[in-house]
Order: sequence, then C-alpha cells, then structure tokens
Amino acid sequence: MITISESATDKIKEMLEEEGTPGLFLRIGVKEGGCTGFSYGMGFDDEEHENDKAMEVADLKVVVDDDSLKYLNGLIIDWKESAMGGGFTIENPNATATCGCGSSFRTAAAAGKPDSDC
Repeated sequence: MITISESATDKIKEMLEEEGTPGLFLRIGVKEGGCTGFSYGMGFDDEEHENDKAMEVADLKVVVDDDSLKYLNGLIIDWKESAMGGGFTIENPNATATCGCGSSFRTAAAAGKPDSDC
C-alpha cells in the first residue's frame, strides 16, 4: 500500500494538468544506484507494461512495476513547502538506511548497488 498526502496529491494533480496530456498517470519505481544502494523514481507515464501493478491512491492512478513493489509497501509521499520552494518527501518504512537527501535507501534484505561517485 502506498499513501500520498493531500498536499502531494494536490501538487501531482496540478502538475498533471500542466502537462495537458490525457491518460497520464503517476509511475513510482526503484532502481539500483544512489549513495545508499537504491534510488526512487517518480514521474508521469502513459504506457503500462506486463509486469506493472496499477492502483488508485488518493484519486490518482499510480503504477508500480513488480520488481519495485516489494520495496515500496507502506511508502508515504508528501509535499513540503520551504523557503527555497517545495519538494516531494518520501518516507519508506522498509528502508534501514537512507542518504542525507532522502532520495536513496537500502533495506534489511537488500543493499542494492550504490554509485561509486557518492
């Protein structure tokens, strides 16, 4: 289960509207890399694949590939405003370690493959 806060939902809907392309949905995924081993990916897509799982979260269509799903159960996405603007934050209960910026992580069961330049 993935949770998207009201402020994040509002921001995502605003961004989808700005795109102006019908049929877009939010794709969330995980890939090896980043300073800690795995990196999050989040963006808009209009093409589903055979190994995707589609779900409705906070009135948004969200698609996650099967490989990423095991790392994202319980994920919470929020939107925070700051003096420098704003940005999405991710809270992942599966992460046992995260990098300073919060964009990469590892779990107790999988370390991923950290980038060598971090």
